[in-house]
Amino acid sequence: MRFIRFDSVGGASGDMLLGALAALGADLQDIEHTVRKFLPDNVRIVSEPAADRGLHGIRVKVRCAHQHDHDHWPDAHPGHGHHHAPHRTLKEIARLLKSPALDAETRRLALAVFTRLAAVEGKIHGKKPGEVHFHEVGATDSIADIVGCCLALRLLGVAGIGVGPLPCGTGSIQCAHGVMPNPAPATLALLAGLEVCQTDEPFELVTPTGAALLATWCAELRTPPTSGRVACTGFGFGRRELHNRANVLRATLLEGEEKCDRSNGAVGTSGSSLLVLETNLDDCNPQWIGELIARLLARGALDVWAQPVTMKKGRPGIVLGVLAAPEAAETLREEIFRATTTFGIRSYAVAREMLERRFETVSTPFGPVRVKVGSRAGQVLVRTPEFEDCARQARRHDVAPRQVYEAAVRGKSVKKPVS
Repeated sequence: MRFIRFDSVGGASGDMLLGALAALGADLQDIEHTVRKFLPDNVRIVSEPAADRGLHGIRVKVRCAHQHDHDHWPDAHPGHGHHHAPHRTLKEIARLLKSPALDAETRRLALAVFTRLAAVEGKIHGKKPGEVHFHEVGATDSIADIVGCCLALRLLGVAGIGVGPLPCGTGSIQCAHGVMPNPAPATLALLAGLEVCQTDEPFELVTPTGAALLATWCAELRTPPTSGRVACTGFGFGRRELHNRANVLRATLLEGEEKCDRSNGAVGTSGSSLLVLETNLDDCNPQWIGELIARLLARGALDVWAQPVTMKKGRPGIVLGVLAAPEAAETLREEIFRATTTFGIRSYAVAREMLERRFETVSTPFGPVRVKVGSRAGQVLVRTPEFEDCARQARRHDVAPRQVYEAAVRGKSVKKPVS
């Protein structure tokens, strides 16, 4: 199971987060291809190597058709570079996110980010969330930042994140609403519950976009285990040169055993006591079930399935089943009740034996692919290529995922350097 730990020296913005995720291996070309399918402007995601104070990483920027080469980078001067951008509402953004180009989990996370932003902005300005008009965050490049970051998490197979102390700047900043104290009120409200530290930098270090992404991910995804193996690290750089520190955000990709995180529904490799939640559905839109499966997995379910059955009076139906740790059961029941037409959910205890799991990366003619390795008593019994990696490489090379999968089965393990 994969997790990310974010540690900030110079702040956090949408482009810095996207750069850090790209440095971990998220495919920017794949992300650009996806966002261009549903955003109205011609979006490009450009990146360049960056270095400061001995650290090396990636600087990323989302560019749109209305921007020119002399425009500022998004985190350089908050509020600049969006003069001609529309002021979109939450409803308008939600309509964009309904695009079939987005998978259910990316759509859910991105919409959760904008919903959180709307709630905070509405409280600050005395409006209902639906009445809030997003300014900078409603611009096409900011939407691409948010969707791109959420998509990057899925491409990396990340189950949850942790966030270290976030640095705050001093003085005041200029934004669409005028001069505001630094950090902006919306940013501080979004950071509620996260740890911050004061610096002497007279700049906006954490932007509303960065704060909304981190706060939403912490709320919607799992908490990392207390220990794990470091797979790799990556650095995402901002544009501005700070006075006394590198303008950089570090992301550390960790691979942890499920037994490390019982509080979030994960369990050990043997003798695990779990629950199965089941409900029969014969009057439920099947599309709701597909979306619900992704949401239950994101909320801590260990496995979810839907089995076709014949119910009373010959009606076709579905048995929805969920495997979960007892601590996660109540949250998952709530999701099922809200998302389906069921009037009841039964549960019973089961025991599960698991193989020890780890991930390794193998080389193929189509590019690197992660492989899940299962072993027992030190002997490898199962090797399964990750389907998302196979599908992504298949799209890039115009081949079937099966071809990439079979190449990964034959591939040799490679040591991925820690950057």
